[in-house]
Amino acid sequence: MSKYYYELTLKPDANYELFLDLVNAITTDAIEELDGILIIRSEEELDDLMFGIKEFIKALNTKCQITYEKKENIDWIKQYQQSVKAVEVGNFYIRPSWEEKKDGKIDIIINPALSFGSGHHETTSSCIEAIDEFVTTNKTVLDVGTGSGILAIAAAKKGCIVDICDTDEVCVIDTKANFELNGVTFNDSWIGSTNKTAKKYDVVIANIVADVLVMIASDLKKCLNENGILIISGILDKHINRVLSKFNDLEQIKLIHKNEWMSVVFKNKKEF
Repeated sequence: MSKYYYELTLKPDANYELFLDLVNAITTDAIEELDGILIIRSEEELDDLMFGIKEFIKALNTKCQITYEKKENIDWIKQYQQSVKAVEVGNFYIRPSWEEKKDGKIDIIINPALSFGSGHHETTSSCIEAIDEFVTTNKTVLDVGTGSGILAIAAAKKGCIVDICDTDEVCVIDTKANFELNGVTFNDSWIGSTNKTAKKYDVVIANIVADVLVMIASDLKKCLNENGILIISGILDKHINRVLSKFNDLEQIKLIHKNEWMSVVFKNKKEF
């Protein structure tokens, strides 16, 4: 990568499409369109291109504002990596792969991707906190709406037998890759929700949104063993009462409130 690149910006008063056609015809460099502005960037000098455009302006007898700058190239990948920091939640240390693990902590590697969940959002960290406190070794766990798989991985790191599901196939694929990255395994996976399994679990985790939690409340409870633990999250505090009303047949054992987000831990006292 060159230390510098060149940026030529054109802001024509009229005939924008003609300028766009010209630039596309005479250069293969990167072109950005932005609200009637054309930006050409190259690691090579753009003096010849600028000369041609000035001649084109004269021929059209029009006006076009031209800015030509030499700029320092930034290592965008390195800058992005520096902006993504590790986060510590209870006994867990969640980090991107380019950061070092922390001694004495349960290590989770999650590289930011399209799927949700890197440990920084309040709902994710609240669920990790609940897993840290209430989930113990050898429990059977179902992660509903697994996203990046971070919660399922946290349970697996505690020695649990984990199943995952998500309605988005991309999330299931991402989760499988993240399990491999973390050196742990899951038991089963499927695309869909709780209505696709007849199994019962010691722990069910659902970090989704309030409306979906309300809709699938009955299915979530059906997946619980007697005395099973249910962890739900993704709830804005203004919706908490509506969500709680759907789970009032369970014993509420913890409510976690972080900023405007709420997570709840329940215990099942009977079979459904």
